[in-house]
Amino acid sequence: MPTVSHKGKNMPESPIRKLVPYAEKAYKANKTVYHLNIGQPDIKSPEIAMEAVAHHHLEILAYTRSEGSQEYREKIADYYKKNNIAVEANDIIVTTGGSEALLFAMGSIADAGDEIIIPEPFYANYNGFATASDVKIVPVISKIEDNFALPPISEFEKLITPKTKAILICNPGNPTGYLYSKEEIQTLAKIVKKHDLFLVADEVYREFTYDGYKHYSILEEPSLAENGIIIDSVSKRYSMCGARIGCLVSKNKQVIATALKFAQARLSPPTFAQIASEAALQTPQSYFNEVITEYQDRRNTLVAALKAIPGVQVGEPKGAFYCIVQLPIKNSDAFAQWLLEEFDDNGETIMVAPAAGFYSSPGVGLNQVRIAYVLKKESLIRAVEILKLALQKYKD
Repeated sequence: MPTVSHKGKNMPESPIRKLVPYAEKAYKANKTVYHLNIGQPDIKSPEIAMEAVAHHHLEILAYTRSEGSQEYREKIADYYKKNNIAVEANDIIVTTGGSEALLFAMGSIADAGDEIIIPEPFYANYNGFATASDVKIVPVISKIEDNFALPPISEFEKLITPKTKAILICNPGNPTGYLYSKEEIQTLAKIVKKHDLFLVADEVYREFTYDGYKHYSILEEPSLAENGIIIDSVSKRYSMCGARIGCLVSKNKQVIATALKFAQARLSPPTFAQIASEAALQTPQSYFNEVITEYQDRRNTLVAALKAIPGVQVGEPKGAFYCIVQLPIKNSDAFAQWLLEEFDDNGETIMVAPAAGFYSSPGVGLNQVRIAYVLKKESLIRAVEILKLALQKYKD
């Protein structure tokens, strides 16, 4: 009997999606499930983007250029310039979501067995992308006690080997909501320049910063012109997760030329989604002002309610719309499944993402979950009430 590949066997399950079958059983049992597990915003996509697709004038749904249409990339470059990131259309490869941009980046800068250092906890799919690319993730642990701040330089430097090709960060962070300061970006710049590495920054949550804090992009740092690679996406910025449009951005011409070969192999990004994403760039600032105010209010509501539960510790996010929550339990995988299979309060329960899948270090994060505050405040309050009742009843 033929067998699947070792790579396939080692491909990790998504900690975000693997509980879906249990959620479906909960629906069949007529339970209401509050979804705290996935970063699917409930904010409406910009009307201008939806109308652009509805009123298109295409007669043939044809391939676009492998790097994305010239018009769209020029407008993306204009967007970046407004954010103090000086790039041109030729520095941009449009991808099928930020996920493909990450795969292109890993494929372009690392060979099988090479290493990428990532502060953990990190976006769970980095594990999957690394497995698919035969790249080894070398974690440097940031801690909830320090609110997931960047570990000291010494922690990075002692992990660098001849196999190290890059440091990868998510800023603002998924799953922690941590926002790297300008000084921390400059610290990372010094490390990658000193050791001749790439600095890859997943900046898909750039707009979502709170309490007056501002995002500082790696490509605002002049010294990173040859070392910096941005991963970006329309998914969260415009609440357009289903568009599956992202991009890889770098001023390093060799990186772009190499990524383009990967892009050519998959032919082109989706045409309609590019039309929607190009139109979305005209979204007025008022849209973001309202969204950011809403998310900040949700964050404040959620964090305050979680802190009121005995034995619960929560990292306070400065950006994105996630937080890591440490619970008085031993295994959050078992707890998350129990919530869906065996627990409800008046026919209602919650779905959370076990946090161990956001680490690559074995045995770390077992008592943590990631919560996405993408629900209305009333729903968040009720969800935390359900969590409190569940913790009182649950036995490890």
